[in-house]
Amino acid sequence: MYENIIDALRRGAAEEALTLARAAATEHPEDAQAHRLLAAAQRMGGDEEAAMSSIDRAIALAPEDANLHLDRAALLLRGRKLGEASEALARSSGLDPNLLPSYVLQAQLAVARGDLDEAERLTRTAARIDPEDPQVIALEGTLALRRGDADRAVAILAPSTERHPDQPALRLALGHAYAAKGHLAFAEQAFRALRDGPHDSLALRLMLADLLRRQGRPEEAARELVPMLSTPEATPALHRMVGELELLAGRNEQAREHLLEALHAQPQDWPTVSAICEAWRRLGAAEEARRTLDALLEAHPQHVHLWNARLMVEPFAGDAARAVVERWREADPDSVPALESAMTIHASAGEADAAEAVARRIVELRPGHTAARDRIIDALLQRDADAAIDHVRSMVDAAGDLQQKREMRRILGRTMDQAGRYSDAADTWVALNAELVPDRIALPRPRGVDASLLPPLIPPEPTSQRVLLLWGAPGSMVERLATTLNLSGAQLLADRYGPRPPEDFLQQPAAIEALADRAADPGVMAAQWRRLLPGRVARRDRPAVDWLLWWDNVLLSVVRGHMPEALLMIAVRDPRDMLMDWLAAGAPAPLALESPEAAAKWLAMVLDQVADINERDLFPLALLRLDGIEDDPRALASALSQALRSPVAPARPGTFGPRRLAPGHWREYAGLLGPAFAELADVAVRLGYPRE
Repeated sequence: MYENIIDALRRGAAEEALTLARAAATEHPEDAQAHRLLAAAQRMGGDEEAAMSSIDRAIALAPEDANLHLDRAALLLRGRKLGEASEALARSSGLDPNLLPSYVLQAQLAVARGDLDEAERLTRTAARIDPEDPQVIALEGTLALRRGDADRAVAILAPSTERHPDQPALRLALGHAYAAKGHLAFAEQAFRALRDGPHDSLALRLMLADLLRRQGRPEEAARELVPMLSTPEATPALHRMVGELELLAGRNEQAREHLLEALHAQPQDWPTVSAICEAWRRLGAAEEARRTLDALLEAHPQHVHLWNARLMVEPFAGDAARAVVERWREADPDSVPALESAMTIHASAGEADAAEAVARRIVELRPGHTAARDRIIDALLQRDADAAIDHVRSMVDAAGDLQQKREMRRILGRTMDQAGRYSDAADTWVALNAELVPDRIALPRPRGVDASLLPPLIPPEPTSQRVLLLWGAPGSMVERLATTLNLSGAQLLADRYGPRPPEDFLQQPAAIEALADRAADPGVMAAQWRRLLPGRVARRDRPAVDWLLWWDNVLLSVVRGHMPEALLMIAVRDPRDMLMDWLAAGAPAPLALESPEAAAKWLAMVLDQVADINERDLFPLALLRLDGIEDDPRALASALSQALRSPVAPARPGTFGPRRLAPGHWREYAGLLGPAFAELADVAVRLGYPRE
C-alpha cells in the first residue's frame, strides 16, 4: 500500500516522498514499514537526525526485523559512528543469518579499520549466501588488492564489472586495482564511468584528478576539480590543490587566483604559502607579493611561514631582507626563527661579531640549538683555537646524559680538526666509534653475485609508476638526497630507520645470506615487498622512495627478475672522504665501526659491487656523485632532477645543518690513517677518483 512512496524514492523526488511518507506514518502510526519509509525520505532530504528518530520508532514497533537494524546501521555509518554501526549490524545478522547486506557492510567496516582477516571471514560468509553478488565480488577484489595482489584483484573484478556495468562498488574497486598495477589509463576509464553517472563526488574527482596528474595532464586534472569549488565541500585545501595543478600546467595566472583564495583562508599553511610564492615568482609579481604578505602579516604576525615567504621576495641578505627581519623581531623579539634569519644575514655579510651575539641569544632561548652552538664555536676558533677546544670540552663535561656527551665528543673532534689538530681529532673519533660498537649493527658480510647467474632484466611497463630504491654507503651523505626528495614532495619511506621497519627482504641481512645460498625464492621475496608497500605508503598521490639500510648485489636476483618498477639510485663520493665522514659524523644506518681499517675493508667490498653495477649495466642505476655539492641545496636538487628527468625543488638554505669535511680533506689524515686509505685506493680508481 506504500507503492507511491517507494516510486517517489526511486525517482529521487525527495519532497514528494517526504510528504507522502509523513501522511502514511500519521495514518498508520503502529506500522513499522511506514516509519521505515519516512526515515528513507528524511535521509534523502538530508535530515539525518529525523531519519534516525523514525528508524528508531520503527525498531520499537518491530524489534525482530533485521532489515530495520540494517537501515539503522547505514544511518550510523553516514554519521561516522562506526562502533554503534557495528553493533547494529551484528544485531541484524543475528536476527537473520541470511541477510547478505549485513555481512557486506560488516566486511566493509572491517576493511576500513584494517582488520583484513575479519573482513575475509565475513566475505566468505556472504559468499556462501550469494557468491555472484556484485558487492561480495567487490569485497573479494578489494581484499586481494589490500593484500598486495593487484593482478588477482583485476582478475576477480574485471569479468564481474563487465557482467554488472551498473554496479559502482565493482567499478570503483577495479579502478583502484588498475591504479595499483600502474595501468593509469584503465583506472581513469573506470573512475570516469562513475563520475559521469549518479555517483559523482569530490572523493571520486580527487582520485580522477590524481590519475590525470600522474599521466602528465595537470590541466585536465584541474578541470576535474574546478566544478567542486562552488560546492559546500570546497575547502582551502581544495583551492590549493587546484592552484598547484594549474602551476604544473604552466597556467600561472589561474594558479595565482586559486592560491590567493587558499592563502587568505589559511595563511598559516606552508604548502599554500610556498605555492603562491612560486606563482608570484613565475609571474614576476614581486610587488604584489610584498603587498599581499605585508597585509597578512599585519593581521597574523605570529605566522612564521608568512615571514619566511616575505624574506623570499627580497634578495638574500640585502638591505630589504634586513628590514624585514627587523620588523619580524619587533613583532616578536624572542622568535627563534627570526633570530636564525638575523644570524644568517650577519654571517653572510661577514659580520662575525653580530652573528655571534645573535647566536648567544638563541642559545639562551633554546639551549642546544645546533646552528647557534656551531656559530659560537666557529667564532671562538677564529679568535683562539685552544679556547674553542676548551669551550667544547666544557660542553662535553656539562652534557646531561651519555648520548649528549657522545654527540659533543663528535663536535670536539670536529673542532680539533678545524683547529688543525688532526691527530687529536682522529684519536677522538676512533675512540668514540669503538665505544659505540656494542650498540651498533654488525657490518653485513658482502656476498655479491655471479652476473652470469642473474635472471633476465624485465623492462617496466610504460604506464607503471616507478619506485626509487635509494641507498648510499656510510659517508656518502645519501641522507641529503633523501631530505631533498622528501621536501620536494616525493613520498620518502624512511621507516627502515625507525622503530617499526617493514619485515621484508630488503630489511633483513639474513635474506642476503639466503639468496646467496639459493635457499630463498626471489619471486616470493619480491611479492612480500610489494604486498607490504601499500601499508607503508601514507598517500598514493606521491611517488615513493624506499630508502634502504644497505645494499648487496645478490639482491639483483630479486629486482632484475621480479621488480621491473624499481630504479636504483646510489650516492657516492671519494671512498676516502666517505670513510672520514663516517668516522667523524656517523651515518644514518647504525652500522658498527670497530676501527678505520675494518671499516675501510668493508667499504671497499660494497663499493666494488656498486662499480660492478655501473660498469656492466646490471640494473637501471642512477649513480649520483656528491663530491663538492653535498652542502649546496640547489646543486643537489639539480643533480636529482637530471637523474630522475623530473624537476626537484631545492631545500632551503640551512636545512642540512653544519658543513661537513670538505672534499679531499682525507689527505690531511694520510699519515695517520694510511693503511685504511690504502684499502680504498683500488675501488676509488674504479669509481673514477685519483689513487693518491
